This record gives sequence, C-alpha cells and structure tokens, in this order.
Amino acid sequence: MSSPLSAVARPRLSRPSWLSPKVFRTEVLAGLVVALALIPEAISFSILAGVDPRVGLFASFTMAVVISICGGRPAMISAATGAIALVVAPLVQEHGLGYLFAAVILGGVIQVVLAVLGVAKLMRFIPRSVMVGFVNALAILIFAAQVPYLLGVPWLVYPLVGVALVIMVGLPRLTKAVPAPLVAIIVLTVVTVAAHVMVPTVGDQGALPDSLPVFGLPDVPYTLDTLTLIAPYALGVALVGLMESLMTAKLVDDITDTRSNKTRESWGQGVANIVTGFFGGMGGCAMIGQTMINVKASGARTRLSTFLSGVFLLILVVALGDVVATIPMAALVAVMIIVAVGTFDWHSVAPTTLKRMPLGETLVMVTTVGAVLATHNLAIGVIAGVLTAMVIFARRVAHLVEVTSVLDPDESTRIYFVRGELFFASSNDLVFQFDYANDPQTVVIDMTHAHVWDASSVAALDAITTKYAARGKTVEIIALNQRSAAIHGTLAGNLSGGH
Repeated sequence: MSSPLSAVARPRLSRPSWLSPKVFRTEVLAGLVVALALIPEAISFSILAGVDPRVGLFASFTMAVVISICGGRPAMISAATGAIALVVAPLVQEHGLGYLFAAVILGGVIQVVLAVLGVAKLMRFIPRSVMVGFVNALAILIFAAQVPYLLGVPWLVYPLVGVALVIMVGLPRLTKAVPAPLVAIIVLTVVTVAAHVMVPTVGDQGALPDSLPVFGLPDVPYTLDTLTLIAPYALGVALVGLMESLMTAKLVDDITDTRSNKTRESWGQGVANIVTGFFGGMGGCAMIGQTMINVKASGARTRLSTFLSGVFLLILVVALGDVVATIPMAALVAVMIIVAVGTFDWHSVAPTTLKRMPLGETLVMVTTVGAVLATHNLAIGVIAGVLTAMVIFARRVAHLVEVTSVLDPDESTRIYFVRGELFFASSNDLVFQFDYANDPQTVVIDMTHAHVWDASSVAALDAITTKYAARGKTVEIIALNQRSAAIHGTLAGNLSGGH
C-alpha cells in the first residue's frame, strides 16, 4: 500500500490542451478550413512543377501529418509550396518523376543534417526590417495569386466573392464559435449548387485522386551519377524549405506570443520531406497563407489542427472528391484575400512610421519586398534583405571609430585614444588618423574603449607601427581587452601587406 507521501511525490501527467471541448472544436474546424484551402493550392503547385495533381495533394497530406508530430512550431501548416515547385520543375521536365522523388528524399536528409549542425540559430541574424519585408511581400504574392481567378470569369464570380468577404468580416463580430472562412465556403457552395450557378470550381483546377498514397522507392538508378544529378536540386529544396519554414515559424511565434523549437522544426521538415518522397509527393515546407488561415482566421494553437488538415485533405479528395469539386473558387479566393490583407503589416507603410524609421531600415524592407516580387522566391528576398542590412550596418559602424590624442606635458610622448569597434570596414581609415611626421619619438595607442575583431584591424595596427618605425619612432599599444589581445598577439607581425 503506497504512503500519502509517495502519492504526493508522484508527478501528474498534464492533459493536452486540445482535449478541452472548446479547444478541440476550434482545432477540428480550423483543420477543415485549411484542408479546403489546401486543395486548389496543391493542384496549382503541381501544375507549376509539371506533375499530376495527386503528386501535390499527396505531398500536402504527408507533410501536414508528419510535421504535426515532428515539427517544433504547433499550429503551423506545411504542405506542397510554390517555392519548392519552382526548384524541382526543371528536374521533372528533363528527367521525370523518379528523380523528383529521389531529390525530395535527399533534400530531407540535408535538412536533418543542417538541423543537427544548428542552422536554426542563424535566425538571430535576420533583422526585423527583413522580417517585415518578408511578411509584406508574402501578402502581396498571396493576393496576386488570386488575380487570375478574377480575370476572364463569369460576372457572378464578383458578387460571390463580395458575399464571402462580408461573411468573413462580419461573422466574427457576432460569434467566433465557427470559423468565418468555413461558413463562407459552405454558404457559397450551397448557393451555387442549389441555384445551378455556372462559375469556376475546385474540380476545374484538375483531377482529384481516387486512391491513397502508396509507399515506394524512387524509380531511378542508384548510382553516383544519379546522386550528382539530383544533389543541386536537393540542396535547393533543403535551403528554400528551411528558410521559408523558419521565417514562418518566427512569424507565428510573434502572433501567438509563444516560443517554438526552431531546431526541432528544421529536422522535422527534413523527416516530413523524406516521408513525402517515399509516398510519391513533390516535397514542401511551411505555407504562410494556410498557416495564417489556421492561426489568425481560425484561432488554432495546437498540433491537432495541423494533423487534421492533412487527414481532412485526404478524406476530402479521395472519399468526397465529387463534393469538394463543386466548391466555387470564388469562396477560396475570398478566403485568401482576407489572409493577404490580414498578413500585410500596414503599420510599416504608414506615413508616420516611415517618417520616424531610419532610411536604412526602410531600404532593407523595400529591398526584401522588391527581390521577392521580382523572383517570386521568398528565400531570395530574405537573402537580399539580409545582405542589404549587412552592408548598411557595416557602413554605419565604420564611421563610429573615433581617434583623439593628447601630448604629455614634457612633449616626449603623444597618447592616442581609439574608441569603437575595429573590423574590416572601420579599420581602413584608422591608418590616416595619426601624425607620423610630427609626433614625438614615443607614441602610445590606448585601446581601452576599442575592440579588435579581425585580421584587417590587426593589419591596420601593424601598418601604423611600421610607419612610425620607418621614422625611428616607437609605438606601444596598451589596454587591449582579453579577446582583442588574443587576436592581436596571434596575428601581429605575421600579416603581409601591413604597410
């Protein structure tokens, strides 16, 4: 018989939050809305990649289900994406599906390796202005992707889109018990079917699969030539997928005021892509649009919504394909327009904000947005934004080094005081801050308020010492902090070109 003390000491198992009836209902309905929104997106990305629609739909199913278990960011949606489609399209066109599946699997392996190496830690080097640019560019791309569905269509599409927008804007003010996007989709589907309204539907986007995905090995020669061929595409899948996923995870962190495990998310994406490749999917990563539907529009917060989005997707396209095919595209277009408007950071472009924001920060944001819109690749936009931020930062810090001097009362020694961070950009002008010809025989360089970061800075100090030595004068460098002294002691006198 156990004692009262042992009963007290026994840890209690915490019940998952989604077991709460209210949370459970929210997660289930959110998963259903996301599944409905995933279908036309997956079909579109399949067409973009040059593969059968089932390849994109199966990828969306496996990515969502696996990442719900392995991922580090609850409620984030991963599925087939346009960025991955753009990477693999040339491979499919030239070599076929077997090589696509092999590249996706290898890309997943690379993602797992990068996760182990700590690639997620690089997220700390992405400035806020790049993040704002990423979000704004994404909102523009989401909206732009809906434009083709609004051109050259029957005029009834426009009032249907308007009705859906009214429902999604107005319903949350009355009740949030049911996601407004789901109500809009159901209402428009019932109306168009009952009234026999002829407008574009989900079924018009491509044939839906009628069977479950099957495990299988890629039909490729298992040779070094195959590995060499698919490696560049696999690396592209890995890098683009990780960058979009980690950026999206950071965005959801900010929206939900929670912190997620980016390293787990990185290797979770890799595992999901490996599974996807073996089940005949085109690979994928986090989807910002569907994630915003899940988190912002539907209020989901747990892994259950992500898991159910994949499960519902498979059920809808395989078992209820005939019903899903009747959903008017107008309903899904309206959902994505709401997502685009809600995703855009309107505060960042307000005149009052632009007046207060440093010009460099605005330039970084504009560069990020411009690069994304020019390439339709979020990863390239982020890289361009980060590089721009680095250049602006380097130029800004380069002008923060200050050199002042005083002459001893006996006029036998001049003391220079160096203040600031010395690195390749800021140390270039350091050599010209000293009066080599007119200084006395002894010169002291006080580094109390300076820090030496790299070999360029050590080379600059060597050049100063050399110039004084050429005039028969001695230089003493004092008050280096511990790290600066270590790099200076290791490299001083051993760098060529120090004059």
